Amino acid sequence: MRHRLPRALFPPLALAVAIPALTMGSSAPVAADSVVIGGFPVEVSQSPWTVALSSRDRFGGTRAGQFCGGAAVGRTTVLTAAHCLDENVLGGPPERVRDLKVIAGRTDLPASRDGQEIDVRRAWVNPAYDGISKAGDFAVLTLTEPLPAESVIGMAAVGDPAYTAGQTATVYGWGDITGAGEYPDSLRAARVRVLPDALCEEAYPGGAEGAYDATSMLCAGEAEGGRDACQGDSGGPLVAQGRLIGLVSWGNGCGRASSPGVYTRVSEMMRALGWTKAPAEGK
Repeated sequence: MRHRLPRALFPPLALAVAIPALTMGSSAPVAADSVVIGGFPVEVSQSPWTVALSSRDRFGGTRAGQFCGGAAVGRTTVLTAAHCLDENVLGGPPERVRDLKVIAGRTDLPASRDGQEIDVRRAWVNPAYDGISKAGDFAVLTLTEPLPAESVIGMAAVGDPAYTAGQTATVYGWGDITGAGEYPDSLRAARVRVLPDALCEEAYPGGAEGAYDATSMLCAGEAEGGRDACQGDSGGPLVAQGRLIGLVSWGNGCGRASSPGVYTRVSEMMRALGWTKAPAEGK
């Protein structure tokens, strides 16, 4: 049986149940030495906008409490997936998680004190997010302290060529390296391709496999599988031509043939929020 799951890192007891189910009947091999499936190690200085969401109280201190990713689009503004802030993930509403932080400027989460650990002042979750269809899977975090200006990435608006099918993109995260619950300490990246909407609609026509909505989603990967985001990468950035085009959202397993990763389409998120440019620069 194949399972459709969001890509947040659930607490350990839930993880032990969910991950083996994901790998049963997998139709594509995954590389045991790579993360964001089929990926490679990268220094955070190469993608300074990539941040980790952290709660040591909820997820323990082994990997600095990392459970999701995010993308800095303003000096005090981080985008992530709405499902990362679900009560099933956090154990309660985000405003009640006393140690909810964003870790920025750190490649190796447990072994380094580089960068910043910044408290979240406010967590706004898209009220239109549909937990069944996964449409509208985005949230906005406001930080208590500013990030360096060079840590901010621009967003690709409607019509940007970065969304063109066939375009090379890169996804970043600290998520599962194999699809079997193995999590790295250091940041990884994987190069994928933006795929045509028609292919994504064929892969996810509805029902148990999930329904792809080209208005609010895009998908990326390889037709033969092998390069993909996975559990723990949710909310992390998908970047093409130096601009943010997607946030890791959901998928049918990790790195499977004919089951590409699905991302929140940043241009639709900007439209929904009424943003025409980065929030740090005003609307």
